Amino acid sequence: MAYTAEAFQNEFLALGATEVNAIVTVTSSGAEGGRRTAGATEIIIVDCSGSMQAEGRMVAARQAAKAAVNCIDDGVRFAIIAGVSTAQQLFPAPGQLAVATAETRAQAVGAIDRLQANGGTAMGAWLKLAHQLFAQRPGDITHAILLTDGENGEYKGYLESVLQEIGGTFTCDCRGVGTNWQVSELRKVATAMLGTVDIVARPQDLAAAFEQMMTAAMGKTSADVQLKVWTPVNSTVRFVKQVEPQVVDLTGKRTEDGPRAARYPLGSWGSESRDYHVCIDVTAGAAGDEMLAARVSVVEGEDVHAQTLVRAVWTDDAALSTRINRQVAHYTGQAELADAIQAGIEARKAGDDRTATLKFGRAAQLAHESGNKATEELLATVVEIEDAATGTVRLRRKVEAADEMALDTRSTKTVRVGRAQ
Repeated sequence: MAYTAEAFQNEFLALGATEVNAIVTVTSSGAEGGRRTAGATEIIIVDCSGSMQAEGRMVAARQAAKAAVNCIDDGVRFAIIAGVSTAQQLFPAPGQLAVATAETRAQAVGAIDRLQANGGTAMGAWLKLAHQLFAQRPGDITHAILLTDGENGEYKGYLESVLQEIGGTFTCDCRGVGTNWQVSELRKVATAMLGTVDIVARPQDLAAAFEQMMTAAMGKTSADVQLKVWTPVNSTVRFVKQVEPQVVDLTGKRTEDGPRAARYPLGSWGSESRDYHVCIDVTAGAAGDEMLAARVSVVEGEDVHAQTLVRAVWTDDAALSTRINRQVAHYTGQAELADAIQAGIEARKAGDDRTATLKFGRAAQLAHESGNKATEELLATVVEIEDAATGTVRLRRKVEAADEMALDTRSTKTVRVGRAQ
């Protein structure tokens, strides 16, 4: 795997300033010839609760699971979990992992035909079983797909305790089908497991969604990449956030690595590029003082793949210190955009139309300024955008639940500077 890391920042600070911001772009060319540097294990978790019988969801889920199985590369280990009030391994035999071949894929497709909707929803138990199976393959690129159509039925706090225990040990992409599930609940899972969350409003779109997720997973060639941030004395990390392709706060996931350094998990990588916002608190210097605020490295285990520096230079020249770096400004706006959308949705649910209108108006303005066309279009399903440039919007009287949930789940998706999506 070949990586590059590049920091974008305005390193000039006004006298008295103590906050340094940089956008670090990490790019990987992928492993040579697309070959994995580690093994890979895939687990498909299908909600089989009784409600999946409605609207043809179970039929669609079976088709989607089969489509995903058929995308698994030869030699990759895999398993299928039927999610009911407990976690039941559907394929292969309990406690086992199958090795993908034409024969085992066909056997798995046959097993999927036996999936029936009759039980409850117990996401904590499902994830715990997946974790136990993944534990057989330390060092593998580990990825799960979790599909549900409802709220978790386990006792309060159980799912959170499971996520606390297993968070970050594998990647889990979560999809909700229909509109009876909780975005905040699935987002909690996806965030803890470094995955994605999205709505599949129509059951007939499930197969395409599963194919897309599994194909992306098969493109990962490296298992456990981390961002290592070293800071000198008088310098501390305030936060580290992934800001592209979506906003994910990594600050709480830090693990200490020696007296002045910490690591932040970036998950598995293929040939791709992502952006991270690193914010450092420093002790203010005098005019002309210059310091290294942080050294940011891309690492796997003890291997350092790439490195870049974040600097601070104090100046009494206002023209230098007030110049906002375009990348930093753009992603600060994208993070505010996600926050504004989620605050608008909460206000609307609480019946606070005034706050909802203000928040959605600000979101429309930010989406317009940053060229985030996809988010602007999603906003237009919840509000009438009269003037995006000034953030003038009106709440729509009738909003489809699926449209509001799509706006919520996709609110953290971002675009790069000057790049429309």
